Amino acid sequence: MDLKLNGKHVLITGASKGIGLACAHAFAQEGAHLSLVARDLGTLNAAQSQLTEAFPQAEVAIYSADLIDHTAAQNALDKAQARFGALDVLVNSAGAAKRTPAAELTPRAWRDALDAKFFTYINMMNPVAQQMAERGQGAIVNVIGAGGKTASPIHLPGGSANAALMLATAGMAAAFGPQGVRVNAVNPGQTLTERLKEGLQATCKQEGIEMDEALQRATAKVPLGRLASAEEIAQAVVFLASQQASYITGVNISMDGGSAGTVV
Repeated sequence: MDLKLNGKHVLITGASKGIGLACAHAFAQEGAHLSLVARDLGTLNAAQSQLTEAFPQAEVAIYSADLIDHTAAQNALDKAQARFGALDVLVNSAGAAKRTPAAELTPRAWRDALDAKFFTYINMMNPVAQQMAERGQGAIVNVIGAGGKTASPIHLPGGSANAALMLATAGMAAAFGPQGVRVNAVNPGQTLTERLKEGLQATCKQEGIEMDEALQRATAKVPLGRLASAEEIAQAVVFLASQQASYITGVNISMDGGSAGTVV
């Protein structure tokens, strides 16, 4: 299937590792021009090298920015568009809220979660959606954890931020749809990345178990019998960004292996 993404300008936040990096690989395979944004310049350089080695013809630019700061987000966007032109696709995959047991939560923890997960998306999505609307076209895909749909006692602030992003996704799709802008989200369940292992540390601490057991318990809750790979999430993102999904907007697609429909 030709997704017609060749030569399109795609900006991916959180692109230096995990699902964001998997998305970069998937878009590079389709021939897109890539602007990769993340905080850590070292991991960005490594991601750029990995992509250009795998796809020698790929055009890949990197920008280090802390997207909690809306000015930094705007600066990264401006530089990216000066390099490759107007943005065709935005993929938000930056930021992760720290998992904290409910008994240890503080007002600061709630605010930090909103900064880390909600505003890192909004600070890029807001100006991009407005610019796309002015041009009459564009696609935004947000990678939002499934914790926004199912409450977890060790992920309350982060889950709340995810739920707010799901609402923002649907709301911006309705607001900008008349101007030709599509806004969608995928909601991954637990996915095999380093971020997953970091998150499971809170589970290990709360339940007094080792990492291997935490992974086994997480897998046992999934009807498909395994956790997702980052590459599987990326394939859904690329499809939603493409013209093959031209009549899909305002949706939050669960990618949890059926976990949401089970009683555990």
